[in-house]
Amino acid sequence: MTEAVRILVIDDDEAMLDSIAQVLHKEGFQIRTAPAGKKGLEMFSREAFHCVFLDLKLPGIPGLQVLSRIKEASPETPVTVITGYGTIESAVEAIKLGAFDYMVKPFTPEELRVVTRKALDGRRMHLENISLRTVLRAKSEFEFIVGKGEAITRVLDVVSRVSPTETTILITGESGTGKELIAREIHRRSARRGGPFIAVDCGALVETLFESELFGHVKGSFTGAHETKHGRFELAEGGTIFFDEISNISLNIQAKLLRVIQEREVTRIGSTRPIKVDARILAATNENLAQGVRAGTFREDLFYRLNVVPIHLPPLRERKEDIPLLVSHFLQKYNKKAKRNIEGISPRALKMLTGYDWPGNIRELENTIERAVVLSRGNEIDPEDLICHGIGAGASLFNVSGDGFVTLEEMEKEYIRTVIRAQKGNKTQAAQILGVDRKTLWAKTKKYGLG
Repeated sequence: MTEAVRILVIDDDEAMLDSIAQVLHKEGFQIRTAPAGKKGLEMFSREAFHCVFLDLKLPGIPGLQVLSRIKEASPETPVTVITGYGTIESAVEAIKLGAFDYMVKPFTPEELRVVTRKALDGRRMHLENISLRTVLRAKSEFEFIVGKGEAITRVLDVVSRVSPTETTILITGESGTGKELIAREIHRRSARRGGPFIAVDCGALVETLFESELFGHVKGSFTGAHETKHGRFELAEGGTIFFDEISNISLNIQAKLLRVIQEREVTRIGSTRPIKVDARILAATNENLAQGVRAGTFREDLFYRLNVVPIHLPPLRERKEDIPLLVSHFLQKYNKKAKRNIEGISPRALKMLTGYDWPGNIRELENTIERAVVLSRGNEIDPEDLICHGIGAGASLFNVSGDGFVTLEEMEKEYIRTVIRAQKGNKTQAAQILGVDRKTLWAKTKKYGLG
């Protein structure tokens, strides 16, 4: 690798140029030197360099100007500035302009080698990060896993570390927290991403048909088996099989699933021929499987086979800092789906959302935003849209926490606005509902700018 590394050294000190070139040449690098900024920029414009060493005191074009032009042309190229003891301030300024590091004369050959390695490593990491972001933008179906809060960041950190492995993973969390989305992301980041992702809803399959769905059956093996059927394990060959709400499967199926995990083969109903399967197993549950083991409703050996790496998804009420991002995402999604152009959400409405505990988690929030987008009369989601279309009494103005509390004046303003809109602007009817006369209502609407 080092034979291909090209380094440019720009310095008007011939002895310095020669000593740097000798040290780095011995490391196997290709070295080009320039005695002035103009010559260095000309060389940089013609050739590709992995890193640059730049003296700040140069004849003609100043070193800081040379630095700026190099970084403008090639932001990923690390530039290490060389300075004397009397010009440390210039080195600090160079760092602000994008220099990777600085070296103070005189420096030892080992210091030069260390800084060079750091610069090359920094360039490599920078390019890898750009490549990763490009790949994620191009391939990410996971843009709906939204959040920057500490809780979800910890989860995604574990996901990024376990995805490339073949480890079996148990994802836990309340309903609506996004367990299947996490499972799909693990699959997408794994070496099996080119294979299928087969989801098995353990709560939706009828017990009598579960074994057939999972392992398949041969024609004529039971009444209604009119043709041979491939089971989910076979369909997941080379990919990932995901068992959602796995706590719902019976002890009988648990035993057979354990055998598949151990032996990596299935036998179709009505057949004696085992079929080798190659599928990574992921599972999810909203139940406490450890309690199920103690209660005798879940096999202990299967639990330990599944729970190699546990990932727990926090409920939305524990990651409320992500609600604004989620709302923004769902607004974009359902604007497009409903062909609407809702521009945003009012501060008061957002306060209501962050003050609500969301027992249905992200799924409930998504449904709430979808209804609001479809039914909202304006171009912004207001509190009355949320009250009328989803949150209701459970998300009243009183069900708030932290800084979600509002003043009585704010509450009165929004309630008056809600009633007037509900009466389609008829202030006489609104005043009757509010229990005030028209004069009082007129004064209130003028005070709050409600028209």
